[in-house]
Amino acid sequence: MQVEKFVEQTLLYDFYGELLTEHQRRIYEDVVLNDYSLSEVADELGISRQGVHDNLRRCTRTLESYEEKLHLVGKFVSIREKVRRIHELSRTCESMSKQELVSRVETITHEILEEL
Repeated sequence: MQVEKFVEQTLLYDFYGELLTEHQRRIYEDVVLNDYSLSEVADELGISRQGVHDNLRRCTRTLESYEEKLHLVGKFVSIREKVRRIHELSRTCESMSKQELVSRVETITHEILEEL
């Protein structure tokens, strides 16, 4: 699994996982987060490998559907990037004037407030 896809799936689960049923959460956690094979999960739960696969696909579609409607992960990622930019500014502020620093920080904080 690609790292970016894994990060995306974990963020979706972090934000919306509690909206899945307990059975769905268990399958999703075991396959995606714990990296168990479909066969291992199927054996553990007493269901078919295809049942695990179908449930995993449904969970993924459900989590993506929540994100399409609520955009919580997108907002989180965007705000995290803006905070990272403020952090970078704080590390390089010696090379700019106080006015320039304040202006940049104000711009970024305004962007964050607009997103909230």
